[in-house]
Formats: sequence, C-alpha cells, structure tokens
Amino acid sequence: MLHIANPIYDIVFKYLMEDERIVKTILSALLKKEVVEAEIRKHEYTNGRRDKISMFRIDFGAKVREADGSIHLVLIELQKTWLETETLRFRQYLGAQYANPENMIKEDDPMGYGIPMVTVYLLGHKVGDIEVPVLYVKHKSYDYDGNEVTKGLPDPFVESLVHDSIIVQIPRLQGNVNNRLEEVLSVFDQTRKDRHNRQVMNIDEAEYAGDEEMMHIIHRLLAAAADAKLRQDMNVEDEYFLAIENRDTAIMQRDERIKEQDKQIADQGKQIADQGKQIADQGKQIADQGKQIADQGKQIADQGKQIADQGKQIADQGKQIAEQSDIIISSAKLMKESGMALEQIATITRLPIDTLTKL
Repeated sequence: MLHIANPIYDIVFKYLMEDERIVKTILSALLKKEVVEAEIRKHEYTNGRRDKISMFRIDFGAKVREADGSIHLVLIELQKTWLETETLRFRQYLGAQYANPENMIKEDDPMGYGIPMVTVYLLGHKVGDIEVPVLYVKHKSYDYDGNEVTKGLPDPFVESLVHDSIIVQIPRLQGNVNNRLEEVLSVFDQTRKDRHNRQVMNIDEAEYAGDEEMMHIIHRLLAAAADAKLRQDMNVEDEYFLAIENRDTAIMQRDERIKEQDKQIADQGKQIADQGKQIADQGKQIADQGKQIADQGKQIADQGKQIADQGKQIADQGKQIAEQSDIIISSAKLMKESGMALEQIATITRLPIDTLTKL
C-alpha cells in the first residue's frame, strides 16, 4: 500500500499539473481524444485572498488529435474548487477567456475566430441531484422546427460563440472504475483518503500494474507526499479550510436560529391575526347587540309616548265628564228648587234618588 499526497489540495494539484506528461494523460482521458501537446498558457490563477473560498484555475493550450488524424488547437480552462462556489465566479473567468484577444486565430480570416474552448470543472462537492460522477455538457445546433443541423458544422464562427463543458463531481466517484477516465480520476477519489490524515491517500499500486501513465502519476504524488515544503503548504490549507468549515457551521447555525425565529414570528403573527379576527367578530356582535338595544329602546320610547298620549286623552275625557257632571247636578238643583218630583228629575238626569235627596 502506497501513501501518496492528496491531489485535492491546491498545492498538490499545482505540483501534479506542472508535469506535461500527467497533463496530457488527464486531459486525454477527459476529452476522450489524444492530447499530443499541452502548454500552460498563463500562470495559474488562484484566489490570493484567504478570507474567501479558494478556487484554483489553470488555462491550457492543447493540441488534440481528431478521429481523422488532424490536429487542432483547443483552449482548455480547468477550474478546481473544493467548496461550493458561486457560479458567477465561473462565468466571470469564462468571460475573461472570451474577451482575451490572445484566444483568437487569424490564419484564414483577418477578423479571426475564437479558439475552440472546453471548460473543465473539478468540484469537491455534489451538484444537485445529478448522480453521474462526470457530466459532459455539449452544444448542438437546431433549425426552427427543432431538427438537429449537422451539415457545415463544426464551423469556426459558431465554435467561436459556444463551448463544451465537463463537470467532475469528485464525491460521486465512490471507488467506481468503469472506464479510462474514472481510472485516471481514481487518484482524486476521497474514499481512498487515510482515516487519520486527510492529506494522504492510500493507493494499492497493484491496481495500476502495467499502466505506465498511471504509475507516473502515482510516483509524482509519492514525491509530493515526501516534500516538506508541500506538506507545510497543505497544513496551511487545512487551517484555512477548518476556518471556512467553522465559519460555514456558524452561518448554518445562525440560519437555523433565524429560520426558527421566523417560524415563531409567523406563528405569533397568525395567532395575533386570529385574535384580531375574534375581536373584530366580537366587536361586530356587540355593535349588532347595541343596535338591537337601541331599536328596542326606540320601540319602548314610542310605546311610552303612545301611553302618555292615551293618558292625556283619558285625562281630557275625565275633565269633560267632570264638567258634564257639574252641569247635570246644577240642572238637577234647579229642577228640584222648581218643585219637580225627584223621580222625574232622576229620569231626566239619570242621577240616583239618593244623590238628588242630598242636593
């Protein structure tokens, strides 16, 4: 069992990709075409500020042998990140490649065409629910009716405007080796990582017996594991990633707390809304009852007025009766004084004999 340096570390990956033979092996496996020559076009770009998520980037100019034997120049932008990174940053780097005048070919046309480009993303994290470890994203051309157009393609003008992508999900490798690419990528498979030292991968060289290119990669990583300066740089990366993990854990815990608080606030808001509705309903009931009481009060007031009017009428009638009674008695007195018989007076005035006697 061999103990090699883990190439997921930026410093180890850089050391690995400084070997042109290894570059050609890896790129040939990715492109599924023979890379006969590969040159780093510019010094690799890394995120120099360690307070942000690291991203490692190398640009290659590769001469690729096609199926018909012809050799074409292809621009390969390789980006590696171990942590989840905003896609905007990938797009910014890609835009810089499209805008770079050095990436133009002016052999057949004074205006020039862009060098065909392939972007390769080595990701230390999973992408959504995509289960395949390696995803090839290729462009195709269609007519208005959706029929694929192949005649006249590839065309330099079209190739200048589009590019293909290869996305490698390192966590999806999981020890599976079903083809040449997965065999090459097996040195990145984190299931081979040492349980006690994440900087080290445990590799059985017997798996690569007879494969000179893979053994060359293994020996290069063995040399990296023995390099004190590289180990020191790996320790620095570990400290950085530990700080990132602690930060992300703190952010995740904070987000969970905020989420729980938001839920509590939402629940309280619902309770308040329900209580407000109940109060509004009760207020409506009270208002309805008040209206009923007011209506009943008005009815009682109207009835009181009617009773008062009836009482006044009765009083007036009583007064009239009293006045009429006085007139009858006065008349009865006159009749009695005139000597009229009491029985006759009683018949006329309808007063009792006893009353007439007392007059």
